[in-house]
Amino acid sequence: MSAITPRTAGGFSLEDFLHQTLSALQLDFTARQRQQLLDYTALLQRWNRVFNLTAVRDLEGIARLHLADCLAALPALQRLAPRRLLDVGSGGGLPGIVFAIGLPEAEVHLIDTVQKKCAFLQQTCGSLQLRQVNVHHARVEALADARGFDCITSRAFSDLPLLIQSTRHLLADGGQWCAMKGQAPQDEIMALPADVAAQVEPLQVPGLDAQRCLVWLRLTSAGR
Repeated sequence: MSAITPRTAGGFSLEDFLHQTLSALQLDFTARQRQQLLDYTALLQRWNRVFNLTAVRDLEGIARLHLADCLAALPALQRLAPRRLLDVGSGGGLPGIVFAIGLPEAEVHLIDTVQKKCAFLQQTCGSLQLRQVNVHHARVEALADARGFDCITSRAFSDLPLLIQSTRHLLADGGQWCAMKGQAPQDEIMALPADVAAQVEPLQVPGLDAQRCLVWLRLTSAGR
């Protein structure tokens, strides 16, 4: 795979930052996975100038606020080892593309309602040779999949009750939702349906002094 520039900006080295972040998270990535992350970050910054994929414009900001944030969730997802994962409201691929790189054995589906973002996701999957990724330009409520997903993720899609309402029909038996949040959203958790159980897992994002957590959601026996 050929390298995609830029890799440095204003004294910031994306390659050094990635090495430090993966080491801190104890993520054992292959050389190919590291290259995919480097190229993805550069593609995101390049396309962002035209498609407005994220409000963060500079390479260092994208790496620290987005890439590291998504990578911090990967150890938990690797423990879960989902076979089929759906990322809702994928936008510029944060976290869906990062998860696809870190979970090469999983079948990953990305969905967004914005055509230009889906075009970026398609182009990126082709450039990075992420053959296990499927991109859907649609509302998640309209997505139908008889087999279901054993993990449904979201980062900036909605509050927890709306996430459940919009995607319940897509969850496989025994599957879980994994929502990336800042502070633990206690009001959202309190508003969940009675048949949904929540567990909050704190996250530490390397180099970021801010609260982050994963909210794991699953249906109780009453919801089956």
